[in-house]
Amino acid sequence: MIEIKVPELAESITEGTIAEWTVKTGDAIEKGETIAELETDKVNVEIKSDFSGVIQELLAEPGDNVVVGQVIAKLGEEGASAATEAAPKEEAPKAEEAPKAEPAKEATPAAEEKRTGKSRTVASPAARKKARELGIDLDEVSFRDPMGRVRVEDVEAHNQAKNAPKAEAPSKPAAAPSKPAAAAPVQDDARVERIKMSRRRQTIAKRLVEAQHTAAMLTTFNEVDMTAVMDVRNRRKDAFFKKNGVKLGFMSFFTKAVIGALKSFPLLNAEIQGDEILLKKFYDIGVAVSTEEGLVVPVLRDADKLSFAGIEKEIGDLGKKARDNSLGLKDLQGGTFTITNGGIFGSLYSTPILNTPQVGILGMHTIQRRPVVVDDNDTVEVRPMMYIALSYDHRIVDGKDAVQFLVRVKQLLEDPEDLLLEG
Repeated sequence: MIEIKVPELAESITEGTIAEWTVKTGDAIEKGETIAELETDKVNVEIKSDFSGVIQELLAEPGDNVVVGQVIAKLGEEGASAATEAAPKEEAPKAEEAPKAEPAKEATPAAEEKRTGKSRTVASPAARKKARELGIDLDEVSFRDPMGRVRVEDVEAHNQAKNAPKAEAPSKPAAAPSKPAAAAPVQDDARVERIKMSRRRQTIAKRLVEAQHTAAMLTTFNEVDMTAVMDVRNRRKDAFFKKNGVKLGFMSFFTKAVIGALKSFPLLNAEIQGDEILLKKFYDIGVAVSTEEGLVVPVLRDADKLSFAGIEKEIGDLGKKARDNSLGLKDLQGGTFTITNGGIFGSLYSTPILNTPQVGILGMHTIQRRPVVVDDNDTVEVRPMMYIALSYDHRIVDGKDAVQFLVRVKQLLEDPEDLLLEG
């Protein structure tokens, strides 16, 4: 009997939650095949078998917490042959009948389809989670992916189609007012839905509260005239896309501006360890991404060494992986400073919370056209303006440095030529 254990995940991750078994007892599996999906604090991890054989026992249920090294399944080393050989020995007097019945089962296409049905459906982890929440069998979901992979939008479309007829059902009982009292308890029960928080959502909640309780967090604000950046984008976007195969967005400008400001104010690229300050002389910039599972912050490694195109490509790749729930642990670990963009959801003004142990986070917001004074003659023009916010840890960053950091970001964005020189 072979024991399958929870593998080593990462230095900072010691446990997880069984999100889903992709096999069941009696299934024959091959070496390297995924048998379960494990939800950790940061990402979902597929647990693969290091051996071929038949699943003899599953030792945890979906939703159970398990730790690294814990045995979660047992595998029969000989596979299906061991199980089929045991039956004739127990029924020795009917040796002629048993061999005939057994091959018939193995040769039946329907039986094989049943054995390999649900557990063999190819689907993204996010799609599997959504299917579990909605009580949907993935085998019944139609997909649009040419590779045959079921995605979240496929599950949602299936759910809408399945529930469409039910939307008309209340119209019939509505004509019968004779039994309103009987329906009351059902309505009361339906008013509240209890949903268990995912492990990632629990971790997000815990870390945000810790940040509030641990750091002496303050926020300072400024505003940026986006005229110059938008002018550069409008003039260069077609040539940029043709050359690099990626769109020129705002994030590359802000990433470059942040790096330029961090070089001038290095304490915002540091962290506190005990009674020491750890100054980081590299620039791994975290970019907050909102997903169905919650907020994640994948990291742009050595962002100061990347070109504008390199930054845009990396952000695009990490964003896609985040939405597909396929980020690896290495994509999320570390980070020296974070940028978050609430503007994509229409936020005009907000105070971002630190991504501890980092001591600084820049918040971008929506661009709004409004009248501003543009010169010493009090000329007023309508300009595209953006509020920016810097939350910082006052334990090691003084207010003067925080304000000047944000002013430097503003200066670099309002003068893209200066930004290019800094970059």
